[in-house]
Amino acid sequence: MTERLDELVLCADGRRRCAWCASAPEFPDYHDNEWGFPVDDDIRLFEKICLEGFQSGLSWRTILVKRPAFRDAFVDFDFHRLAEFTEVNVGELMNNKGIVRHRGKIEAVINNAKRAIEMLQNHGSLSAFFWRYEPDPSQFHEPQMVTTCPEAIALSKDLKKLGWKFVGPTTLFAFMQAMGMVNDHVHGCISRFAVEQARQDFKRPG
Repeated sequence: MTERLDELVLCADGRRRCAWCASAPEFPDYHDNEWGFPVDDDIRLFEKICLEGFQSGLSWRTILVKRPAFRDAFVDFDFHRLAEFTEVNVGELMNNKGIVRHRGKIEAVINNAKRAIEMLQNHGSLSAFFWRYEPDPSQFHEPQMVTTCPEAIALSKDLKKLGWKFVGPTTLFAFMQAMGMVNDHVHGCISRFAVEQARQDFKRPG
């Protein structure tokens, strides 16, 4: 593939990255060390799907900056503990200025924590369930050109049937991009090869 310079940004260290890295000072580190690298840890997967839900209607920078506060407020996204949260906890979270105070999204995290425990019981792990929906890379002719895909749509429908909330197709495609189910780094980006190598080495669950 030919590098498209309009999709890349030349950073201060002299290396090219996906152009969105220029949008905020927090992005290069997140881009280099997290975005696109495959994840099979259930807590990290749960955290990400929750944070993508909070991002709906907002920017990812807003969520990324607040991520430490989210982790503190939501007990590091340990869904076993979150499933025990009550209306008292919801009230406390609604008064927490460090997070996004959206009652529907807060309640969705607690609901989804309960659904995550059910997923463990029925499928062994969240990782085993989510990675079944890994898209075929051949359908993505150019990186960062689509906002969803058939697999994200299917995963959204299936999660909604299982009672999960704030799991629309666009949210889930962003989740797939971040968790390494899709390598959406642009050609010429320093992380594209590293992510592809990590995906090749990654042992798919199940």
